Amino acid sequence: MEEVIRKYFQCWLDKDVDTVKRIFSDDIIYSECYGPVYKGIGQIIRWFEDWNQKGTVLQWDIKRVMVAGNTAVVEWYFKCDYEGNVDGFDGVTIAEFDADMNIYEGCCRVKNYLSVLQ
Repeated sequence: MEEVIRKYFQCWLDKDVDTVKRIFSDDIIYSECYGPVYKGIGQIIRWFEDWNQKGTVLQWDIKRVMVAGNTAVVEWYFKCDYEGNVDGFDGVTIAEFDADMNIYEGCCRVKNYLSVLQ
């Protein structure tokens, strides 16, 4: 599972849609950290191609991967240039895998930190 996750992150850096086609199941459901939900490989491919026309992933570092059963949880740092705006943030991906080791459900969440002053 970790190898598939690494391929997914790398395909964004390389703008490699062919890898996207190989690592997701046809009936993938993907929830993005800022709200949109993509259903089916066709929507994933359209999102990937559209996003990469407007932006470039500059950095997507994996901090750690935890695997339990058919689920991988990945903590990461992401940085991109999207329509001329450079931004970076920490986040978490939860990916569920089918028997063929394809991702069939995934969601990304931006990490929120709470600080308490005493």
